Amino acid sequence: MLKWLAIVLLVLLALLQYRLWLGEGGIRDLGEVRERVAALEAANKPLRDRNARLGAEVLDLKTGLDAIEERSRSDIGMVRAEEYFFWVPGVAVEAVPVVNPAPAVSLEASR
Repeated sequence: MLKWLAIVLLVLLALLQYRLWLGEGGIRDLGEVRERVAALEAANKPLRDRNARLGAEVLDLKTGLDAIEERSRSDIGMVRAEEYFFWVPGVAVEAVPVVNPAPAVSLEASR
């Protein structure tokens, strides 16, 4: 009787070991899942970096006037009231619509 109990226990142990090492959800599957996680983490890293840069830019735009001024100058071609805009012919510059141009200075008004 004891011999049969030992055989049953050994068979049960073998089945459990098989399931642990080779069965569904076992060690082999765990390795595959870890590889997929590492691949997804590598694919997400550039997106996380981009989100961090965009978050910093949003914070800078919310709190700092320098960032707003830089954006308005580069994106929509705005100038300050005390500044003058000079256009130099022959220089290739990207066409930027001027939303708020500086007031024109008349030569007759300065005489």
